[in-house]
Amino acid sequence: EVQLVESGGGLVQPGGSLRLSCAASGFTFSNYDMRWVRQAPGKGLDWVSAIKTDGGSTYYADSMQGRSNISRDNAKNTMFLQMNDLKPDDTAVYYCKANSGPYDYWGQGTQVTVSS
Repeated sequence: EVQLVESGGGLVQPGGSLRLSCAASGFTFSNYDMRWVRQAPGKGLDWVSAIKTDGGSTYYADSMQGRSNISRDNAKNTMFLQMNDLKPDDTAVYYCKANSGPYDYWGQGTQVTVSS
């Protein structure tokens, strides 16, 4: 059974940091490009960051550029998103997504709330 399980979300004050994790199982993690996607309350899905299969290439949305770092550990089938200097606009459910060709897998999401 394919599973993507996010963790690490929570309530944080503006300017704070969080490290999200995405644990994968049931498929060959190292063969999949990975992404973080978020959905703010009442809004659509927004792409946040992406990383290629070997971790050699990473990409960030403008809103997260300079404030975040995506990484992966293929030996542990896990992806990470370190987010710093968080802002109230970063409040959203954060999902991890795996993609290889026509195959897409999604996690259930983890809530990030940035508020004082």
